[in-house]
Amino acid sequence: MIQSLLIANRGEIACRIIRTARAMGIRTVAVYSDADAGALHVRLADAAVHVGPSPVRESYLVGERIIAAARASGAEAIHPGYGFLSENAAFAQSVIDAGLVWVGPRPASITAMGLKDAAKRLMQDAGVPTTPGYLGEDQSPQRLAVEADAIGYPVLIKAVAGGGGKGMRRVDDPADFAEALVSCRREASASFGNDHILLEKWITNPRHIEVQVFGDTHGNVVHLFERDCSLQRRHQKVIEEGPAPGMDPATRAAICDAAVRAARAVDYVGAGTIEFIADGSGPVSADRTWFMEMNTRLQVEHPVTEAITGVDLVEWQLRVASGEPLPLTQDQLTITGHAMEVRLYAEDPAKGFLPSIGRLDRFRLGEGCRVDTGVEEGSTISPFYDPMIAKVIAHGPTREAARARVSAALATSVISPLRTNAGFLVKALDHPAFVAGEVDTGLITREGEALMPAAMPSEARLAAAAGTLVAGDALGGFRLNAARQATGRLLLDGVEVETSLEGALRQAQYERSGGGILISEAGQTWHLTPWRIDGKGAAAAGDGSIISPMPGRIIAVAVVQGEQVVKGQKLLTLEAMKMEHSLVAPYDGVVVELNAVEGGQVSEGAVLARVTEAEAG
Repeated sequence: MIQSLLIANRGEIACRIIRTARAMGIRTVAVYSDADAGALHVRLADAAVHVGPSPVRESYLVGERIIAAARASGAEAIHPGYGFLSENAAFAQSVIDAGLVWVGPRPASITAMGLKDAAKRLMQDAGVPTTPGYLGEDQSPQRLAVEADAIGYPVLIKAVAGGGGKGMRRVDDPADFAEALVSCRREASASFGNDHILLEKWITNPRHIEVQVFGDTHGNVVHLFERDCSLQRRHQKVIEEGPAPGMDPATRAAICDAAVRAARAVDYVGAGTIEFIADGSGPVSADRTWFMEMNTRLQVEHPVTEAITGVDLVEWQLRVASGEPLPLTQDQLTITGHAMEVRLYAEDPAKGFLPSIGRLDRFRLGEGCRVDTGVEEGSTISPFYDPMIAKVIAHGPTREAARARVSAALATSVISPLRTNAGFLVKALDHPAFVAGEVDTGLITREGEALMPAAMPSEARLAAAAGTLVAGDALGGFRLNAARQATGRLLLDGVEVETSLEGALRQAQYERSGGGILISEAGQTWHLTPWRIDGKGAAAAGDGSIISPMPGRIIAVAVVQGEQVVKGQKLLTLEAMKMEHSLVAPYDGVVVELNAVEGGQVSEGAVLARVTEAEAG
């Protein structure tokens, strides 16, 4: 058995691996960048090694530094977690060549499944059904446009080396194909160093169903059933669950057997996931389910499988990497109950889900769920890494029990001052279609505003909080020779609001913070403070200023100074937190100021451009 393990990752997955390794008596070694010097995973590990500056390309993605850290710390094995170097076959081979144990699949298996076009050809040879599309070597824009026309719109442009929703664009209109192709390739090159793409037919009402597979060095391969990851936003998974709603035993057997065939086709060892796309216009059936890709690593949503099978997948990984056979056979694996996982992000749904950066002063979730996280109160969410702060997992005897449990945990959360998507997740979990199990990958896009959390607390909650805030003030609502004032002005997250003060009679219990109190409702938290004459509300670009919402890099400038623009026209593209963000004209007008240069780094709040509004008439 492995005695000392280096985790080549950070955040919640590093903490999660440390938890299992410690239970197995394995010494753990963390690696960290400048930004993560005080991170939770660093403090939890038995030892920690600094591997470079904050940007991932200068620290967590430098394989030589990771291997050097393992040697310097005396670690005998490396676990890559997910993301970063987890599916880098060259790094895996370097680990093995260095005489260390690689906790993952063989490099040849990673290579075989790492490029989506080659993987689809391999699956076709293995008799696994694949989606219609174009896998050709001719990557000229002209040829790709012709192939897209032949496939029929809508089509999906997908980076062959992609993953995690990066390097993917759905195109509905041929007129938009060229721009989407350029954007997809640019993102793919930045994220994976490979701008080669493939095309797939976009399946109407698609469902995303994946099967957890596991192999060992003794020739055994099993599946641990399926997960449904259909609820997505911008190709990123939002809620995952298992088993898949509406999956009958015969269909489950057919899809899971296909997944095992796929794993055997690449002589797979360790944890992996075979991803399928299913036609969700009717009941799930094997003849309308196609292979998409294989993830040759542990998945973000692996706790769903752990909950319904009772298996610790990280323990299995460490045992298999140590040369042991799989702990259970296929016949010994069963499904118990239902599990659901949500991804909690530090992001603001009201601002297009832009990441929310800064110190996490309050971070508390409701009870009854497993919480996998790499942060705690006092942690700082930096602009260098993915803004996911936790995974919240619920398990229950039924789907409804699991859904209600995770919804309640989020609804009663207190997270401040950063914005999160908790309120959005509550709305999604409680949406009638999701409650009924009628989900597909387009649900969030179709529902749009219906899933957006409220901008303010309910009137009753705000009034009660306001009353509590002024209750200790002898002059709260007091007026000379007149009845007590029934309303008052306060600041809600710095914005002036007027509300009833009748809540003073109820004396509700609220948490004090920063000279005010916190109001939590339906997954959201607001800071209510007394009104001050010098209080300033949230600044808005009412003068036509295009302001950088966060630190990042300008990757495209679509206009020039003096150019006439129309409302909604793309002006700039900002790359931050591993995502592209388009900044658009607030109204018809003229670009009178342009401070952005392609390739330039910008800070949060920087004025990148200014548009003057066209005169009416």
